[in-house]
Amino acid sequence: MEIKVSRLVIAGLSGDSGKTLVTLSLLAALRKRALSISVFKKGPDYIDAAWLSHVSGFSCHNLDTYLTDPIDVVNSFVVESKDSEMAVIEGNRGLFDGKDIYGTHSTAQLAKLLKASIVLVVDCTKATRTIAAIIKGCQTFDPDLKIAGVILNKVAGERHQKIISASIEKFCDIPVLGAIPKLGKDAELIPGRHLGLTPPTEFASASQLIDKLEEIADNYLDTDKLISVAGNEDKIISRMTSPPPKETLVRIGYFRDSVFTFYYPENLEALQNEGAELISISSLDDKKLPEIDALYIGGGFPETHAGQLTQNRALMNSVKSSARSGLPIYAECGGLIYLCKSISWQNSRYEMAGVFDVDLVMKEKPVGHGYSMMQIDRSNPFYEIGETIKGHEFHYSGILGETDKVDSVATMAAGTGLGNKRDGLMFKNTLAFYTHIHAVGIKSWAFSMIAVALDHRTQKRGNPTENFSLSSRRSTAAA
Repeated sequence: MEIKVSRLVIAGLSGDSGKTLVTLSLLAALRKRALSISVFKKGPDYIDAAWLSHVSGFSCHNLDTYLTDPIDVVNSFVVESKDSEMAVIEGNRGLFDGKDIYGTHSTAQLAKLLKASIVLVVDCTKATRTIAAIIKGCQTFDPDLKIAGVILNKVAGERHQKIISASIEKFCDIPVLGAIPKLGKDAELIPGRHLGLTPPTEFASASQLIDKLEEIADNYLDTDKLISVAGNEDKIISRMTSPPPKETLVRIGYFRDSVFTFYYPENLEALQNEGAELISISSLDDKKLPEIDALYIGGGFPETHAGQLTQNRALMNSVKSSARSGLPIYAECGGLIYLCKSISWQNSRYEMAGVFDVDLVMKEKPVGHGYSMMQIDRSNPFYEIGETIKGHEFHYSGILGETDKVDSVATMAAGTGLGNKRDGLMFKNTLAFYTHIHAVGIKSWAFSMIAVALDHRTQKRGNPTENFSLSSRRSTAAA
């Protein structure tokens, strides 16, 4: 499969440069024009991606060459963009910032992989001609990049804008495609908190935000030129073939509400592609688990909803009882918090489901933040011993007490996890990590979820002849 879709990377010189504001404003303008667009976020990110989905009206997918192989990044991009008129990718951090001094896994490397044009968003606070020097430096630092234009952010006034624009166009030979002034109180259109922006599901004015973003685009961005510089004649080819759809084999429940929102679309799609019917469950409203063969609890903000969650003790008891009965449960970060004994935050202690006899406490600073890697070293329902799992983590909570006394299934080669270089709490068929995984990068995960769910269902029905171990099912699939 090959495509020629117009594609544009919105990048910055650093974090907090204004990339998200510009990207959301551009998406609002494109939506107003009724363009069919595909939307992507570079790097491991749930909240920005949720806002990109909300504003564009299209599901945002993440592109990350650490979590997934570059060929899989290209495949994902091609598949998700094949029917769109324009693809918009929001970068992360600074343009060249990566995992090492070579910029591995940087926004710049992603742009080159996708043969995409780049528009730089630059914070112009207390600078004029120096902005042109910085952009010139970016151009010469990697001449292979297609830096197609610049958007100025936090411009102090008309004179400020004219000097910067003239300097950029003279010395860098690229156009200025927008200039956003200091917006004062309106600058924080979306309030933030400890993990970043407030998610759309918790923002009361989320629907009104699009009108404000359209206004920013109309007043301060040259949308026509942004569309024009995204025009791309370079073909991008994917060698991926779509697998035939599988019959529905199992029912997998997953928490989906204002508390638990951190799911990569690919993770849910992978479960469906392997034969799962997904059953949405509200951690706040549902009183018991429905008839399911496995449960998936992603990340989110259980700490900010702890009071509400504890009021729904019936569901917590249902989850705990099901875990004791052997229901396969896979949880990540916020899901791990939900399954523990308690979480302490802001001088209050909240009882959680109690599947794990572990107390957690929220800290003022991140306990774990960034890419992670772990090796599975203990038998468990979902991974083989010896598997290497790449992922990422971002959590302020940690174990209250001595971490070396907590049983776990994986050694952290990179990252923090539970602490003491360990991650992965296990109880019967329940496994919970601080580490988030991306199903495209960990292809065994969805298959394992289906296999364990099938095994549980056949055991519950008392038909051992239908029971297949995880190892045997993997061997069959490999053959």
